[in-house]
Amino acid sequence: MFISSKSLPISIIAIPFLLGIIFTSYRLFFSLMIVIFFLLIMYIINVNYRFVTLIFISFLIGLFIYQLINLFIDNFDMPRELRVLINRGLLIIIFTALTIVNIVHKKKISFFNNKANWGNSISLPFHSIKLSYFMLIGIIITGLVFIPIILNKEPGFIKSIFIFGLLFSIINAILEELIWRGIMLTSLIEYISVTNAIIITSIGFGMLHLVVGIPFFISLLFSIGGLFYGFIVIKTNSIYPAIIFHFVVNIGMVLSGMIL
Repeated sequence: MFISSKSLPISIIAIPFLLGIIFTSYRLFFSLMIVIFFLLIMYIINVNYRFVTLIFISFLIGLFIYQLINLFIDNFDMPRELRVLINRGLLIIIFTALTIVNIVHKKKISFFNNKANWGNSISLPFHSIKLSYFMLIGIIITGLVFIPIILNKEPGFIKSIFIFGLLFSIINAILEELIWRGIMLTSLIEYISVTNAIIITSIGFGMLHLVVGIPFFISLLFSIGGLFYGFIVIKTNSIYPAIIFHFVVNIGMVLSGMIL
């Protein structure tokens, strides 16, 4: 029996998907298998959401492989900085899984790969502001949050992790944005509303931070950041402003001692 998407809300597959991220992050792999089995059933019976369901399944399988490789790497003695960089670099597995699904189904992935026009205005509910000013305000606010913490750190600490901070921020910002605002958001908005697509990808973005040991409540706060990144990408039709802002936030986190 096949069910039309009109009779089922997107939440019936989105919630299991988000739970799957949580289960995999905590290495509850049996629970993950139950989620994937449920999504496979929904793939069969829910015709109009088939591709979305397949995207969710491929993401979870990629995340599962990502976790298995990290479990293997845990057996090796290496500097924490290198371990963290490898961990972030392995996000390419999730990216690859999502890309394969899109290629097999002959879907065009835009990645919002458009040049940002910094002179364009972003329309807010009661005001419009140039993209360049909007980004500048965001960076200043981020600086006001992190700079007081960074100034309390020893100069030697900052020097010792600066190169690591650059590498971490570049790898993490690019891969996370390509996954969430690139492939995931691009894939979802073809089948569901932009609002639902941003909400799902933002919550998923936040929950994925559980995999690196970020507490659950803090990960929820990262979801708010995901909403901001998603908003920026949709309003500018470009992923690059989100990558830049994400990079700045990551640098602040590293230099303030939140990563190491």
